[in-house]
Amino acid sequence: MEVIAGVHTIEGLGIGRAYLYLEADRLTLIDTGLAGSAGRIWRAIEALGRRPEDLRQVVVTHHHRDHAGALADVVDRTDAQVLVHALDAPVVRGDAPAPAPPALPFWLRSRGGQPAKPARVDRELQDGDEIDLDGGATVVHVPGHTAGSIALYLPARRLLFAGDAANSVLGVAPPSGPLGMFNEDASQVRDSFRRLAALDFEVACFGHGKPLDRDASREFRVYVERRLPPLERSEG
Repeated sequence: MEVIAGVHTIEGLGIGRAYLYLEADRLTLIDTGLAGSAGRIWRAIEALGRRPEDLRQVVVTHHHRDHAGALADVVDRTDAQVLVHALDAPVVRGDAPAPAPPALPFWLRSRGGQPAKPARVDRELQDGDEIDLDGGATVVHVPGHTAGSIALYLPARRLLFAGDAANSVLGVAPPSGPLGMFNEDASQVRDSFRRLAALDFEVACFGHGKPLDRDASREFRVYVERRLPPLERSEG
């Protein structure tokens, strides 16, 4: 499905979504879905009249297996550069175990698809870095769901890729309910959502839930105003 010109969502990945960003001379994949999703990614690329080998970069918004699960298969077939935040890169590479979120029941920790195979990371991202994507995409560090969760903000297009820092499953909200069980730090989740709500964007794409193609930042702000307590100011 085309969200806006050049931005296509890939569905049917088991849990959540990935996105293809098509430019005249560049094809970017944002997240990869669960292990076993590579075939569906290839078909989505071919439906756009491109070949899998045309993929030039893969941005992973965080290390969870429903976002990085098929990464190893993607990089095995392509020369795409892999971009991950520095705090999640060791998990993606297999150099460190994935932290167990405190709210996640023990019996659920092994569920949710096969573990992601280790994959290379070519560039470790930091907050404020710019990615070569349609004139420039800014990396927004939004920790909480994982320590290295990121969003991508394209101000020229008023476009946000929120990863799992927000979702639209039951209206725009930070990860809560079943998704919230995977949060590593609930307080950071709320602060990160506030940070996204302060940006100006018309379109938002989520890892879970349908993209919004109009008035998206307004939906974020409405949630903050109605549901999140104001930040306490320290005196002195």
